[in-house]
Amino acid sequence: MTSIKNKLKSEIKKQKIIFSVFGLGNVGGPIAAVWLRIGAKVIGVDISENLLNNIKNGVSHKKEPFVSKEFTNGLKNKLFSLTNDGIAASKNSDIKIIIVPVAIKNGKADFTALISVAKSISQGLKKGDTVIVCPSLPPKTTEEIILPILEKGSKLKGEKDFSLIYNPERIYEGRAIEDIEINYPAIVAGLGEKSLRRGSSLLDLVSKKGVLELSSLAAAEAEKLFEGIYRDVNIALANELSEYCEKIGINYWETKNASNSQPFCHLHYPGTGVGGLCIPVYPQIVLESAKKIGKKLDIVSKARKYNDSMPKKCVLSSLKLLKNNNKTSKHNKITILGLGFRGDVTDSRLSPTYDVVKEFLKLKFDVTVHDPYILVDKELPKNVLLTNNLDLALSDSDLIFISTDHKIYSKFTSSSFKSVKKPLLIFDGRNILNRKNFKNGVIKTIGI
Repeated sequence: MTSIKNKLKSEIKKQKIIFSVFGLGNVGGPIAAVWLRIGAKVIGVDISENLLNNIKNGVSHKKEPFVSKEFTNGLKNKLFSLTNDGIAASKNSDIKIIIVPVAIKNGKADFTALISVAKSISQGLKKGDTVIVCPSLPPKTTEEIILPILEKGSKLKGEKDFSLIYNPERIYEGRAIEDIEINYPAIVAGLGEKSLRRGSSLLDLVSKKGVLELSSLAAAEAEKLFEGIYRDVNIALANELSEYCEKIGINYWETKNASNSQPFCHLHYPGTGVGGLCIPVYPQIVLESAKKIGKKLDIVSKARKYNDSMPKKCVLSSLKLLKNNNKTSKHNKITILGLGFRGDVTDSRLSPTYDVVKEFLKLKFDVTVHDPYILVDKELPKNVLLTNNLDLALSDSDLIFISTDHKIYSKFTSSSFKSVKKPLLIFDGRNILNRKNFKNGVIKTIGI
């Protein structure tokens, strides 16, 4: 294995093997950077001219360590090139990596981008080439949707003429390269034995934790989805138990920490909701797949509904602070802290904050959203101010609602809210504030 690995690495460095990465977003960008870090020649493909220009100017992937640096060095050393021509990229590369997202529309997986990329690759696919598929997909998608497209467009046969591999991305935004290279083993499955060997040899070059081989493409596709479902179900459990703790008058967070001291228990954090294109999406992919075969997944379905209900529940809970302090008015100003779907990310896709905003607007409140990383957003209603100016956001606010756990918020003290109307009322939807710093304020937190 070592000799094969060394030979493969040598061929890559001598540019006898050229990579193309289709999709240079939050996941594809780091994947391209990882291959550049071992000396590979990489063709980056994306339909966004804005993204390609940002990469050329060294200002892409700001919140993802090392990515822009690797891109800049790659462009300078002529190891990295950029294009929006997928067919040309396929013709000029030996290993094609697909990492475009599969969206959920009306409860169903939307393969539009994936099919488009597969068609482009098929027109440049050659004997001996390798195709690696990385997006999160319903089980059997690689074999039943991607493979036929590749074979039809190329007139080649999978496994016999080219290798087809599924390697699910396993990254956490903000530490993507670290996750790929160090934190987890790479999951690999192939169309057949030859594809599997090819995939294992390649991924072993970049994954210090090694490679975990699965017996089928579908099993590897399911593995990725199960990771997210596990978290979604356990977050729902945490939300439900935190609500129970509030009703009987105990502290969920204290009880959780004690429970988790037992190694078989891993209770999660409750919060205002679940966002991003992973955790809330994967259950829907599996639920759709299960529906096609007449299988009900009650736990998965109920967990998803429970987490979707959290923004409204948290808004209603926060309004009790206003009512208890005789501040309820249609002209109350609500300041929501955090638009990102998770702390310290610039990504707001499917953020629960959008639903929090909608619930406050339904009740005719004035709403301002603060986020230190997101300056422009097209999804927020036009009558909602989005700003990174904290003083402006807090000025004359009647209620502070913490929706995202940005680290800067955890450092707040009473003096951080001097411009807020008194009494100081805070709904801490992520339990990130140090209550000792708020002796002159009223804080309400999920689970307390």
